[in-house]
Amino acid sequence: MRFAVEEINNSSTLLPNVTLGYEIYDTCSEPTNFHATLCALARKGRHDVQVLPSFQHYEPQAVAVIGPDSTRLALTTAAVLSLFLVPEVSISYEASTELLSLKRLYPSFLRTIPSDRKQVKAIFQLLQHFGWTWVVLLGSDNTYGSAGLDALQELLTASNVCVAYRGTIPASLDASNPQLHNLVRIITEVKVNVTVVFSSRESVLPFFEVVVQKNITGMVWVASEDWLLAQTIWQVPGIQTIGSVLGMAVEKPESTVLERFEAWKVSEEGAVAECAGRESVGNARLNCTQCCTGCRALATVPDMYDAQSSFNVYSAVYAVAHGLHDLLGCDSGACSKGTVYPWQLLQKIRQVNFTLYKSRISFDANGDIHKGYDIIMWKWRGPNWASHVIGTFRVNPDRLSINPSKVLWHTEDGQAPSSVCSEACEPGEMRLQHSRHKCCFSCVACPPGTFLNTSDPFDCQACGLGEWAPEKSEICFNRTIEFLSWSEPLSWVLLSLAVLLMLLIAALTILFALNASTPVVKSAGGKACFLMLGSLACTCSSLFCYLGEPSQVACLLRVPLFAISFTVFLSCVATRSFQILCIFKLNARCPALYEAWMRRQGPVLFVAASTAAQVALCVVTEAVSPSVPHREYAEPLSATLVLLSSVPSFSANLPSQAAGKGSHHDVLIECQMKCVSMVTPVSVHSQTVCGGKGLTSLCHIVTHFLTLEELVLPSPLHQPSHFACD
Repeated sequence: MRFAVEEINNSSTLLPNVTLGYEIYDTCSEPTNFHATLCALARKGRHDVQVLPSFQHYEPQAVAVIGPDSTRLALTTAAVLSLFLVPEVSISYEASTELLSLKRLYPSFLRTIPSDRKQVKAIFQLLQHFGWTWVVLLGSDNTYGSAGLDALQELLTASNVCVAYRGTIPASLDASNPQLHNLVRIITEVKVNVTVVFSSRESVLPFFEVVVQKNITGMVWVASEDWLLAQTIWQVPGIQTIGSVLGMAVEKPESTVLERFEAWKVSEEGAVAECAGRESVGNARLNCTQCCTGCRALATVPDMYDAQSSFNVYSAVYAVAHGLHDLLGCDSGACSKGTVYPWQLLQKIRQVNFTLYKSRISFDANGDIHKGYDIIMWKWRGPNWASHVIGTFRVNPDRLSINPSKVLWHTEDGQAPSSVCSEACEPGEMRLQHSRHKCCFSCVACPPGTFLNTSDPFDCQACGLGEWAPEKSEICFNRTIEFLSWSEPLSWVLLSLAVLLMLLIAALTILFALNASTPVVKSAGGKACFLMLGSLACTCSSLFCYLGEPSQVACLLRVPLFAISFTVFLSCVATRSFQILCIFKLNARCPALYEAWMRRQGPVLFVAASTAAQVALCVVTEAVSPSVPHREYAEPLSATLVLLSSVPSFSANLPSQAAGKGSHHDVLIECQMKCVSMVTPVSVHSQTVCGGKGLTSLCHIVTHFLTLEELVLPSPLHQPSHFACD
C-alpha cells in the first residue's frame, strides 16, 4: 500500500497537486480490528465517533478503508462502515465470501478479489471438464469454507456430480487432533479419487500433515485459491506423494509491477538501515513516519508476501485514487480543494474503469471486480516444487479452458484419473439408482418398444404408436405400413385373373347379344343372361376395392358391391333353376302354379326382392358399423409392421388378435370379411360366399400368398407393402 501511495503522490497525471495520506493498523484480532475501524470513523481532528441523524456531511478521519485481510474481520468492518457509507475496498485473499456481495447488508463494500461465487463456478466447470462425478467436499470451519461449500454443493446438486461426503476441517493447529484423523479415515473409506478442499491455509496445514502420515497417495486434490500457492502447504514434508494438486488462483499480475515493487523494497531496506544507524549514534529522530526499525525485520523475511494479494492492495489504492481524481475534477489539470465526503467517493469508486498493468479494474453492481482465475497445477521435479498454469477461467461470460499438453498427472499412464461411483452405461441402457446418490446405479437394457432419451437416463420412454424400437435402442423407427399395393406381384396375378374373367364375361355378353333371338339363348334365360353376366362383372370389379391403400370409399364399397352383385347373380340362377323345376316336375302336377309364376312376373319379383333384401341388409350393417380404414399394430412393440386394413368401426377398438404373436420377422395376416347372409335357398352357394369363419376363397388365397412371402422379409426400415384383408 505504501508503494502505491508513493507512486500516486509522485504522479503528475493522477491526482496532480494532491497528496494522499494513510494510517496503518494491526488487525491480527477482532478487538484490534474493531479499534482500527473506529479510528477510521472518528471525526476529523477528534477521537470520537459522532452519531448523527444523517451522515451526508459527516467527515471521518479516513475517506476510504483498505482491508482487513480476512473474511471474518471484513464482515465486521463492512457492517460498521456501511452505516457511514465509508468505502471499504477489501484486498484479502480470504475476504471473498459471497455474503459480502449483498448490497442490502454491505452497501459500501467493494473488493479487488473475485467473489467466491466465481471461484465456485470455476471449480464446478473443472469437475465437469474431467468427468469427475463422485467427489468429497471439505471446508474449513469458518465463513470462507462453509459458504464456499454451500454454493458449490448447490451447483453440484443440480448437475450430474454427486457428493460422496462433505466434511469440515476442524480449526486445529495440531496434527494429532482425533477429529482430523477421523476425517482422513472417512475419506479413505468412501473410495473417491477426487477431493475438493475449500479451506483457509491455516486450517488445511495440519490436515495435509495427517494425510501424509496416513500415506494417502494417488488422489486428486482440487484446491481453493487461498491455500493453493501457500508456501507453508507445499513445504509439508512428504506432500509430493499425495497425488495431483490443482486449483484456482486469481489472475497473475503483470511481472513489471512486481519487479518495480522489489526495487522499491530494496531501496526501503536501505533507508531503514540508515534510519536505524542514525538512531544508534544518538542523532535526532527523522521527522518521517516511514523510519521504523521494525519494518526492516518484516522486509528481510523471505517470501512472506503474497504477490497476488500485494497486487490486490495495489489495485485497491489505485481504485480509490481514480475515484478521487474523478470526484475532484482533476481531468482539467487542477483538482478542486472542496470537502470530500465518503458517500460521494463511494459513488465514484463504483464507476471507475481503468487498466493497471494490463489488468482491467472495474466493479459490477455488487462491488465485485471483473476478474477471473488461472488454473494452477503443482509439479514436482524430485524435491523441487513448481506451479504451472494449465488453463484459465474467464468471466462475462463464464468459460473454462484447459491446455491438455500442460497437465501432468500422477497416474502411470499419464491420463486423468477417473472418479465415478458407477461406470457409464452402454447406449440404450437406463440407470437403475441404488441409493440417494444418482451417480450410483446399475445398467438395465431398455426393453423392445422403448428408447432411452439422453435427457432422462433413468427411464426408458415408450415409442409412439406408429414407431418401433429394438432392445437397447436410443431412438424409435417409423413402422412400415403394410397393405396390398397395386405393384405387388400378387396384385398383378389377381388383376390378371379378374381382367381375364371380365373379358370372358364381355365376350359372352357380345355372343349372347348377337344370338339373342336363338332358341339356345332364350332357353338359357334370355334377357336374364345379360343381368347375370353384368352382376358377375360387378362381382369381379369389387376386387379393385381391395388393392392399394384403403380409403373411406373403398372400405364402404368392397363388401356391398360384392354382396349385392353376387346376390343378383344367385337370384337369377335360383329363378332359372325354379323354372326348370316347374317345367319338369310341377307343371304336370300343379299347372296353375306355373301359370301364376309366369303371369305375375315371378322371376322379376324374386330377383328384385332378393336384391332389395340384400341392399337393406348392407345399408343397415354399414349404418350400424361403417367400414373404416384401420391400422393394426403388430405386437410386441419391436415389430416393424403396421397392417393397414378396413374393418368395422366397432372392431377397430378391439385388441388385436395378433398380440403376442407378431415380431419384426413375421406378420399375422387375418381376413375378417363380414359374413353376409345371402337370401337364397341354395345352401351350397351360401357356403361358397361365407364359409365356416366367414372367409371367402379370395381371402384364403391372399392369406396363402402373404404367408409364403413373409417368410423372408427385407430390411425392417424398407419393406414391401402387403395387404391385410378384413
